[in-house]
Amino acid sequence: MQTRKKYIFLTFLASWLLLFLFGGDQLRRFSFFSGRKAEARRNWPRWTDRSLLKSFADAEELQRDGDPSLLSPRERRAAWLSVYRGSRCRMETCFDFSRCEKHGFKVFTYPQERGQPVSETYGKILSSIERSRYHTAKPEEACLFILSIDTLDRDHLSGQYVRDVDEKIRSFPLWNGGRNHLIFNLYSGTWPDYAGDLGFDIGQAILAKASFDTESFRPGFDISIPLFSKEHPQRGGDRGWLSQDSVPPRKKYLLVFKGKRYLTGIGSGTRNALHHIHNGKDIISLTTCKHGKDWEKHKDTRCDRDNIDYERFDYQELLHNSTFCIVPRGRRLGSFRFLEALQAACIPVLLSDGWELPFAEAIDWGKAAVVGSERLLLQIPSAVRCIHPERVLAFQQQTQFLWDAYFSSVDKIVHTTLEIIKDRLSPHRSRSRFLWNALPGGLLVLPDFSTHLGDFPFYYLQHGYSPSKKFTAFIRVVSQGGSLSQPILRLIQAVSGSQYCAQIVVLWSCEKPPPPSGKWPQTTVPLTIIQGRRQLSDRFFPFEAIQTDAVLSLDEDTSLSTSEVDFAFLVWRSFPERIVGFPTQSHFWDPEQGRWGYTSRWTNELSIVLTAAAFYHRYYHSLFTEYLPAGLRELVDGLAACEDILMNVLVAAVTKLPPIKVTQRKQHKDVVAQQAEVKGTAGSRRFSQRQDCLNQLADWFGYMPLVSSQLRLDPVLFKDQVSVLRKKYPSLEK
Repeated sequence: MQTRKKYIFLTFLASWLLLFLFGGDQLRRFSFFSGRKAEARRNWPRWTDRSLLKSFADAEELQRDGDPSLLSPRERRAAWLSVYRGSRCRMETCFDFSRCEKHGFKVFTYPQERGQPVSETYGKILSSIERSRYHTAKPEEACLFILSIDTLDRDHLSGQYVRDVDEKIRSFPLWNGGRNHLIFNLYSGTWPDYAGDLGFDIGQAILAKASFDTESFRPGFDISIPLFSKEHPQRGGDRGWLSQDSVPPRKKYLLVFKGKRYLTGIGSGTRNALHHIHNGKDIISLTTCKHGKDWEKHKDTRCDRDNIDYERFDYQELLHNSTFCIVPRGRRLGSFRFLEALQAACIPVLLSDGWELPFAEAIDWGKAAVVGSERLLLQIPSAVRCIHPERVLAFQQQTQFLWDAYFSSVDKIVHTTLEIIKDRLSPHRSRSRFLWNALPGGLLVLPDFSTHLGDFPFYYLQHGYSPSKKFTAFIRVVSQGGSLSQPILRLIQAVSGSQYCAQIVVLWSCEKPPPPSGKWPQTTVPLTIIQGRRQLSDRFFPFEAIQTDAVLSLDEDTSLSTSEVDFAFLVWRSFPERIVGFPTQSHFWDPEQGRWGYTSRWTNELSIVLTAAAFYHRYYHSLFTEYLPAGLRELVDGLAACEDILMNVLVAAVTKLPPIKVTQRKQHKDVVAQQAEVKGTAGSRRFSQRQDCLNQLADWFGYMPLVSSQLRLDPVLFKDQVSVLRKKYPSLEK
């Protein structure tokens, strides 16, 4: 028995020795014979090892397709960690919230150093911050800090590359290891791998970067921004290209691309493969090798033919006439084509694996773009053909909304970045994802006002909410007599007689104190007196006394009847996002003067409803005071009769809609006309100031937000030849 066991053991041992002698090289490939199990798995198989894989292509060709200049994910991560030591940063660990408690969300920009120029683009970013409501000139009030050093272009081959940034920022007393700092960057790395190296240690600073890689992006801390050119407008910006009559949504071309084809280096693989989907009919893919100094040295057999086809099509025409636009990665993950496609309502088809999309923390890109895979390029045509026309139109509409709300100007890109950071400071009062992705957009919805959709004037129809059934009459008194005139007394009596009036608030903006309570008329609704600061912008301050959704703004000399007030309020309840009122004026472009003109003449068009007698939602008081920068409110206080123009401009910028004029009595119109004639020289000076105000506002917004209309709403039986007893508002016809 013992002998038998001995023979079995010797036979087993001999078999293993023979296996190691003749097949050991293969056995050593199995991970259980290696102490480095994970490494063995990653290294096998090696695609150019002919002993394991039958070669259907030359080994050198396989190596070229693999792109030796492309760093592995591990190597990219190691390069990132060597520069960004705060790679594990979160808002809770690398941001000092206490700096934001006393003065709120204020941003301080470092003063410019002598002899340290900044690029045109970085100058726009700094200007956007300094002109905004966030800016403070006092560092002790700041919650966030912005460097004056231009960090946008960190390609050391670029002429705008700033050297010795590490030494400079460490010398700043406020740097504090980058804590509570925001750094902007558009270009990082250089040839050949274009890695995310910025060339300096950002420490614990938040990085707002274009072409952000998902591996190096710190979720909830960093912010991905779009790549934009130096020609991108500071403010305003051109509107999207989608026209109202562009139905059906599908256009001449289904899918297009026109751009550079990289012959070598990172990014060449995807663009070199685009010719496979070109069919010359509804799918157009055009590339050119003719770029760079040495393109002829690397040209392949397709270059000459591609260059000829490339010149046959106009890029702008392709954008206008295509449903989908391919947005492949370039040398870096981001591309200028992304914003170009958004503006053109050409649905972006993204081919840039690993790209953290711009503002993805807030924006739902699944509603505006098709996110493809570089490895599945050949499946893209069939995938986009399967998208239903209704969804295509929804995609196109969303591209226009996103372009206009967040990307059409440098101002909007910078302000979106800041608002995302601001939302992180108070998650319980932050904007929901719905607010960021629905009209009018996150920038125009103030969470400090409310986080409930029913409190805003934009969402009533979408979600079945209704504004309150009562209004607050808000009367501004500026007469220097300090006493109650007959027009004020008549106005209070007329307004308080409305069945929809909840309260009357009087803003007393006179030098003398208001009369005692016994001097005011007795009304059926509460009457509140507020002492003003004698500034025009006070008219739209969000006073706590205003409790209703609707505000009826009135001047002390306004003449209205109860019927006029009732009818105007019912009209406003149908259009709660707009200004609804009585006296109107309009604007026009004067080609001879090269500026905007302003007229109070009775014409068939209107674009301004004067707030001397107008309904609007109380949210616009908060937007006027908290959204607009202090510089605009100072402009209003410096120019007479400018505040109502600014309010009309603001509401039009939010809604993209004109105000609504309602019926007013003939007597009231005659009084207004007579007052305009009597004013004479004083009226002319006032008119000139209003025109100057209009042009300064257009310059600040970067475009003219006002929208003209030819609509006036009257009661159904107004002026009809029927019995007065059948009319609801017969007094309007007197």
